[in-house]
Formats: sequence, C-alpha cells, structure tokens
Amino acid sequence: MPPPPPPPPPPQVHGVVVITLPPPDQPSKGKTITAYTYTDDPPGALPPHRGPASADSRRSRRAVSPRRAAGMLLVLGALALAAYYCIYSDVAVQFLGMEEEEAQRERRNETKSFLLPLYPKARQGRALREFGDIKLAAKRVDDGGGGASGRKVTKKLQANGAAASAGTNSTVLLPIKGNVFPDGQYYTSIFVGNPPRPYFLDVDTGSDLTWIQCDAPCTNCAKGPHPLYKPTKEKIVPPRDSLCQELQGDQNYCETCKQCDYEIEYADRSSSMGVLAKDDMHLITTDGGREKLDYVFGCAYDQQGQLLSSPAKTDGILGLSSAAISLPSQLASKGIISNVFGHCITREASGGGYMFLGDEYVPRWGLTWAPIRGGLDNLYHTKAHNVNYGDQQLSLHGQAGNSVQVIFDSGSSYTYLPDEIYKNIVAAIKNDSPSFVQDESDTTLPLCWKVDSSVRHLGDAKQFFKPLNLHFGRRWFVLPKTFTILPDDYLILSDKGNVCLGLLNGTEIDHGSTIIVGDVSLRGKLIVYDNERRQIGWANSECTKPQSQKGFPFFL
Repeated sequence: MPPPPPPPPPPQVHGVVVITLPPPDQPSKGKTITAYTYTDDPPGALPPHRGPASADSRRSRRAVSPRRAAGMLLVLGALALAAYYCIYSDVAVQFLGMEEEEAQRERRNETKSFLLPLYPKARQGRALREFGDIKLAAKRVDDGGGGASGRKVTKKLQANGAAASAGTNSTVLLPIKGNVFPDGQYYTSIFVGNPPRPYFLDVDTGSDLTWIQCDAPCTNCAKGPHPLYKPTKEKIVPPRDSLCQELQGDQNYCETCKQCDYEIEYADRSSSMGVLAKDDMHLITTDGGREKLDYVFGCAYDQQGQLLSSPAKTDGILGLSSAAISLPSQLASKGIISNVFGHCITREASGGGYMFLGDEYVPRWGLTWAPIRGGLDNLYHTKAHNVNYGDQQLSLHGQAGNSVQVIFDSGSSYTYLPDEIYKNIVAAIKNDSPSFVQDESDTTLPLCWKVDSSVRHLGDAKQFFKPLNLHFGRRWFVLPKTFTILPDDYLILSDKGNVCLGLLNGTEIDHGSTIIVGDVSLRGKLIVYDNERRQIGWANSECTKPQSQKGFPFFL
C-alpha cells in the first residue's frame, strides 16, 4: 500500500513594493509607490479543518516565519516612508493641489527652465561702505516736473495675480558671484538690449526696482565693469504705463509728462535717480532655449552717497522684492514663471552660488517655511516668536511677548539686530571670553577682537561663540521651525587676523527693533521666496549644484 501523500505546505505570505517611474516625456508625473501583501492560497480555497490544537502546535502558530516577518517589514517600511514625507515636508497638506497645478502645466507643455549663477568679485581692498551694503529701499518719486525734488512714497506695489492663473512652470537659473568680505556684495549677470549686452547687477531682495547705470546723459555714475546703458527715445516709459502709475502712485500721475521719473533712497542714505525704460531682456533656459521679454527697469543717471563711492564691480541693482515692478513679478505677470524665486550662497571663501526664478528648483521636502507678513513696503517680513543666543533667551521690552520682526535681505552684507538684543549678545560674548581684547585700530567692523595665536581661521574661533537661533513656532505642533545662524554665519576674519562680529546694531540704519538677516547669515542655505503662497522657506545646502527635485525623497 503506497504511503499517504505528504500534507501540502502552509500558504506563504509575500510582500511586494512596486515603484512606477513616469513616462520619459512626462517627468513631472513623478514616481508612484505601492506596497501590498498576498498569500499563495488558490482562489476559493477554504482553510482546512483542524482538530484540537496541541501545546506544540499552539507554540508553532505563535512563532512568526521569516517570510511573514519580511512581508510585515516591507509594509512597515512603506508606511514609514509615507510618514517621512509628511513630517519633513511643509507642503504635504498642499500635495493634491500641487499635483493638479502640475497637471495643468503639463497640459500647457510649459517645461522651460532658467538658471542664474552668483559670481565672486575680485578683491578690491577695504573700500566698502562703512558697515557693508544695506539696501532696504524707500522710493521718492517726482512731483511731475522732472526735477530732483520729490516726496517719499509708502504705497505698496502689489504684484498682480496673472501668474497664478497662468499655471506656468518655467524657471530661470542664474549663477551668483561675490563675497561678504571684503567686497560685501553678490551679483549676477543679465542681458539687456538688442543686440543683448551683459550687465552685472547686485542681487537685492530689499529693492523693488531693477536699475542699470545709464547715459541719459549720466550726471553721477560710478565706473562699472561695462559701458553705460544708452536708451533710445522710444525705450523711455511714459507716465501712462501701469508700472509707472503703480510706482508713483495715483496722485502723482502727470498727463503732460513725457517720461516716468523716480528716486530711490536706501537705508545707508545713498540714493539713485533716473527714468523708467523698457527694453528686451534675454534669458537662456537650462535646456538651451531662449526667452525674450519687454522688461521695465530704471535708467539710473544720478547716484549719490555710498553707491557712488563704493567699488563699482556692478552696473546696478537687481530688484527682487514682491512689488509688481520687481523682476520676479514682471516675469510672472507675463506667464513665464511662477512668482517664486530663491538663492543659495556658498560658505566657501571664494564666494558665489546660484539663483533661480520660478519653482522648479524648490524642494518638496526638507524646507522650513514661515509666513510672509504684510506691510506698507514689499520686503520679505516674517515674525520670530523667540530669539536665543545659545541657551540664553533674548527679548525686547515693549514687544508683544518675545516676538520680533525679521526681514530677509540679500542686499545687506551683514545681519542687523535690535539694539537690546545686540547689546545682550555682545555682553554674553565678553562674559564667555574675558581674554578677548578689542582692537580699536581694526575698522573692518565695529567689533573686532584680538584672539589667541592658536586661532588662525574661523573654525578655531567657533569654540568661543554660540549659535543664534530664530524660532518661528512649530511644525505639526511638534517639530521646531528654527533659522539657525552658526558662528560661521556671523563672524569675519579680518586682514589683521582679528575675529570681527558680523552682527551689527540696527540703530545704525534706523531699524532698532527689527532683525535684518543679511548675506553673512544667508550663506550655506537655500532660501526660497514664494510670493504665490506668501511664505519664506530655508534649508541647509552646500550651494554648489542646483537640483530639480521632483521625486520621492527616499529614493533620490
């Protein structure tokens, strides 16, 4: 009699993770990830009848097989991946909306991208403005007669919503050059005119208007790296132009004037006067394509103050505020980009970095976001709930709680603090390092200390200083939203080998109750200005190579 057949093996549990890549011609669809488990039971099979279980069989069923454990781990891994995405992305709650936006953009077949590098400047010695560049601008506009006298304008130039409805997905990516010390500026190159001519412009999120030194003729101009821009008569913007009317205000409209005059005053009391011009701006896409648009900018024929005396390695200023006349807003109003831009300045001594216009280089995860607060100007304001130097909490008397207004300004070389916070930090540094001796003969910055001979670079000096943390609340009620300014981000090593404090007193520029985060503290970070969602984001970065981040974080 043949032996009975062996019992069938028990059904096995299998785990599968499926990763679906997007079509080559539609990369914006992104990856999809699916995780599931299944058993190898035949369809319709019923579990066999089992008699009373013995103690050994009960112990066997309680044990988990390796295959079952592997399947469970795969499922848990997929869940953990989803949790990671949600926790480390502030835009997770907007994900569905973003997917719909991308679908609309895809249907429009808008895939252009642009990039602007930030360039390092050749060393020119200590011919800087007194404490570095400070370019928070207030506008003066002519009363209609075309003279130099005028009145200050506090009217906010609101960017229109054309970009939001356009659903664009183009991005301009530009290199940035420059350094905090000794030059105090970062600049990029744009091409204007026909044929296109290059101009180096100081990257400034604190200015509305882009202006280029021009021969109109020029009354006071610093000698720049390129010949002066020379407008023709038809390039001059008339007063009836909508950007001129927004710039000057409704009460300043001049029916008989033939040009749109302006004057800009900066926080360091320098100024620039000129007329508005409109000419072709040429942008090169990252895939080699070209974009040309009519661009309104300032033809600046009279510079005063530090703008005239500073080393002119640039031809003007690139206005990047949220005003309608700024470069990002003009590009967005024409449907070329979303009204989003960002910059990334390297910590390397050689300086440089990159800047992008548009949202393609905005990561979907890893950024910390803070809301942009409204105001009479177009600056990038937000509010820090607490400020700490190391473990010491700093506060302002007369402020609500411990909150303080913060402005992100790439046009300022250094970071400015409210008077009370500045004095408390200086006192804490002196208390922590009583051996430091101030070298009053070193005029690099207001506070420069002679340090031990063992301190030969900033890395050696960091042990004597603490990070400055700006706290912007919490994300998901748990994770802190903190902008950390490390000692590397506020210290300068002078030509005399002294350690100088790149945190300055805001009363020097009439900002005694506001923190202005300047270039020295923006280095080593990707900073994103989202004018559509009214938020500012940041993340640590080496700022060496921009990356378009559209995929899932775990697999990149």
